[in-house]
Amino acid sequence: MTPAPSASSDLTAVPDTELLRLDHQVCFSLHAASRAFGGYYRRVLKDLGLTYPQYLVMLVLWERGPQSVKVIGERLHLDSGTLSPLLKRLESAEMVRRERSREDERSVVIDLTDEGAALRERALSVPRGVLAATGLSLEEVLGLQELLRRVTGALGEAVEGE
Repeated sequence: MTPAPSASSDLTAVPDTELLRLDHQVCFSLHAASRAFGGYYRRVLKDLGLTYPQYLVMLVLWERGPQSVKVIGERLHLDSGTLSPLLKRLESAEMVRRERSREDERSVVIDLTDEGAALRERALSVPRGVLAATGLSLEEVLGLQELLRRVTGALGEAVEGE
């Protein structure tokens, strides 16, 4: 069996048939990892009453305070069609409130309720639990995050270049 191409190998020297193997697809490895993370987060976030996308919104608000829907969408790479129903569910759960901006009536600002702000304390254990569950060191996780940012940026540029 031919080993997976290494980062330093010349891809032109690798037979096309090897590049088509499922186990050699970077996207498949990312997909499998994403599903594994999703399963883990589903379990730990259940106690907080949040889905993973809701947790991401809460992270933005816990970190940055009140934000416009547009800014939250940009930060999370979500379009308004995905974000709006998510925010409505958080509002129904009394975690956030939505208000029109005083400076720009067209803009909606999302802010934490007291209950949403208090949930932050219960969520403090989530990142450490995720880190422990991966079996990776902090340095390895930081390196992985940097690699994924590079991949995301390169793929974004490739799509924009079309």
